[in-house]
Amino acid sequence: MVVYVGCDHAGVDLKLKVMAALPHVQWKDLGTYTVESIDYPDFADKVCKHIVDLELENKRKKITDTLDSNTAGLLICGSGQGMAIRANRYPQVRAALCWNEDIARLAREHNNANILCLSARFTSPDQAEKIVQTFLQSKFEGGRHQRRVDKLSSDTGC
Repeated sequence: MVVYVGCDHAGVDLKLKVMAALPHVQWKDLGTYTVESIDYPDFADKVCKHIVDLELENKRKKITDTLDSNTAGLLICGSGQGMAIRANRYPQVRAALCWNEDIARLAREHNNANILCLSARFTSPDQAEKIVQTFLQSKFEGGRHQRRVDKLSSDTGC
């Protein structure tokens, strides 16, 4: 599994701990690499660009479950919320802010989430490891959920 990961200065420590705890994952670390203050949208954009490319290729190949391509995204900032807001501005991205394993599982099963967002300030390294593992191991259920996910990417707007 390839996971594109990005974080802001608040997320560096948690990012490094999660990556070390899950060495079987092929991490593509897109930064930041320092605790110096940076702007989280810049790093969310780096991860999202890879996920958008993947989703467009999946659509061409008629692959519905993002993780069937063995690729996902992980974004970490202080609250996780800023990263999720920025990531979800991309039509092909379904970023989920998850705070426990059940939410991570449901984000994958029901929403076909392709980016996991974590809060560095409110998630312990042990809990983050479990959330990431659950997210990466969960499968999209499709069926009635596919119809709903399709509406998330529609051009009709609100």
